[in-house]
Amino acid sequence: MRLDEETGVQVVTDGPASRRFQDRVALVTGASRGIGLAIARRLIAEGARVCVTARKTGPLEDAVGELGGPAVAVGVAGRADDAEHRSTAVQRTLDAFGRLDVLVNNTGINPVYGPTASVDAGAAAKVFDVNVIAALSWTDEARKLGLGSRDGAAIVNVASIAGLRPSPGIGVYGASKAALIHVTAQLALELAPRIRVNAVAPAVVKTRFAHALYEGREEEVAEGYPLGRLGDPDDVAAAVAFLASDDASWITGQTLTLDGGVGLAGGLG
Repeated sequence: MRLDEETGVQVVTDGPASRRFQDRVALVTGASRGIGLAIARRLIAEGARVCVTARKTGPLEDAVGELGGPAVAVGVAGRADDAEHRSTAVQRTLDAFGRLDVLVNNTGINPVYGPTASVDAGAAAKVFDVNVIAALSWTDEARKLGLGSRDGAAIVNVASIAGLRPSPGIGVYGASKAALIHVTAQLALELAPRIRVNAVAPAVVKTRFAHALYEGREEEVAEGYPLGRLGDPDDVAAAVAFLASDDASWITGQTLTLDGGVGLAGGLG
């Protein structure tokens, strides 16, 4: 950390020296912890100012404080599948920082587990509402309010390795992420050349969201990964930052698999 002489707030300095997002503004959904918070932290470390969203006010306020406070980060609490929340968050971003250059659709839920054919239809609809429809709606809201009006606009969707092939017990979640991967390519085609749209598809990353997949047996699960470990939120953040930056200016419609090599031997992560 260091004290920014202009703003008087502590800012993150550990990590990359690059300033790829200097003078740029990002909105990261589902960012009070885990992957979303790591993405916001990485973007700020590279010069961005960021609006973060999450359902609960308390953890979101804590995240904003951790990220450096209102000079570099603001938070808007609400549900990703709520239209009023989306509108408020985008407008708050513009009010606080004057522009919007990057949208990261990170929010995702998986409230159901078990055979896909017997999943409650209402629960399945909720998964698709949050994991797919909300991402489309965030994109539309951001685009209507200025995303793409300047060079360098980018959207990165956080999908999952479960969207690339069947995964036992999480079929509906996987289907929603497969849909998000397809939506990524479709939007890339439709929004070019003003906005690039890409996705990442992580395997198991050590977060509260994925805890049940490795709890009490992390070493055993990691043995199935050629690189010998599970993912860390910072692994995903680095990939998202690349895809959102001008270093990826000739990349759109792609999904980058982040799986520690587990897919090489047909593993599911």
